[in-house]
Amino acid sequence: MSDVTDADEATRAEIVAVEDRRIAALLAVDVETLAELYDDTLVHVHAPGLVHTKAQLLEHVAARQAYHGIERGDLTIRVVGDDVAVVTGRIVNLLGSPDGVDRVLAGPVTQVLHRGDDGAWRFVSFQMTPDGEQVWGALPSEVAGTETDTEGER
Repeated sequence: MSDVTDADEATRAEIVAVEDRRIAALLAVDVETLAELYDDTLVHVHAPGLVHTKAQLLEHVAARQAYHGIERGDLTIRVVGDDVAVVTGRIVNLLGSPDGVDRVLAGPVTQVLHRGDDGAWRFVSFQMTPDGEQVWGALPSEVAGTETDTEGER
């Protein structure tokens, strides 16, 4: 039997608040807040496959200052036991680049958070997969899901 369930409203609100703080901190290049939100064991996989530890990600944010806009779509939040949350949903990033031209990078993201002994949720894992070519097209269940699925609002 699995103890993976949809987050209740209170837990959902806590997780969304942590994600909102993460987004605001990235845009403001607030490395201090990010250090609080990321667990020391963080593994952050960027869309092109670059893997960062917590220290490397904080250095990346401070040095590159690349996040110019971040929008999240509907989030699915599931909890495992009392202290692990798995968040999935779309993200659209407006990112700076070395040539000074902004670019848009969008796709689904999976984030894992852990609630520490202090009660605070911290990110332990992040992975974005950029949108790519869809050679097969949608399954019948995916088409039906887009017409009737109204749950999972952020």
